[in-house]
Amino acid sequence: MAINDWPEDERPRERLLAHGAACLSDAELLAIFLRVGSRGKSAVDLGRDLIGRFGGLNRLFAAGLAEFAEVPGMGPAKYAQLQAVLEMARRALGEEMRQGIAFTSPQAVRDYLRLHLAGLQHEVFFALWLDAQNRLIVAEELFRGTLTQTSVYPREVVKKALRHNAAAVVLAHNHPSGVAEPSRADELLTSELKQVLALVEVRVLDHFIVAAQSPPLSFAERGLL
Repeated sequence: MAINDWPEDERPRERLLAHGAACLSDAELLAIFLRVGSRGKSAVDLGRDLIGRFGGLNRLFAAGLAEFAEVPGMGPAKYAQLQAVLEMARRALGEEMRQGIAFTSPQAVRDYLRLHLAGLQHEVFFALWLDAQNRLIVAEELFRGTLTQTSVYPREVVKKALRHNAAAVVLAHNHPSGVAEPSRADELLTSELKQVLALVEVRVLDHFIVAAQSPPLSFAERGLL
């Protein structure tokens, strides 16, 4: 049955307008994005297909065009629309951080990092370089690795800090395994980076581990920094 044939108070768009986006399921939000279904399927059905295919929104957001287009009814146009929406969300959160707003709201930092890192199938080591007022200078990927590990070189991290004239940094890396728990190696690396960056007067404010299946873990909140 097409969504237009549903009772009005059950349609995703009408429910969003009446009660806000937070009341909708992932599939219903995707349905509003998709707008129309396909033969024999409503837009909500297609949304469920996408969630089922990728296992969640993070994996969907990180999918490449070829993988995305394997889902019946999807193609380059929808993929381009989805990537545009994601990039707008990243830029909006980036604007908050450039104004220094985000660091009074740790959730905004978590959201930003999740949009960048949560769905990746390989490990990356990421940095948010900040000025003396904790405003974002630049967000950049420092190192890229395999499914299970990334090599991080403290000397290169220091060179990046000096290049950006940074006063502070928030570090982050992802765990493609889906579990945001620090290893002993993660703890030792964080301690080493904190020490070497202190030599050039750059403060390490936090280190986040990002995974698709759990909220980003903060080293500062865990008392590991």
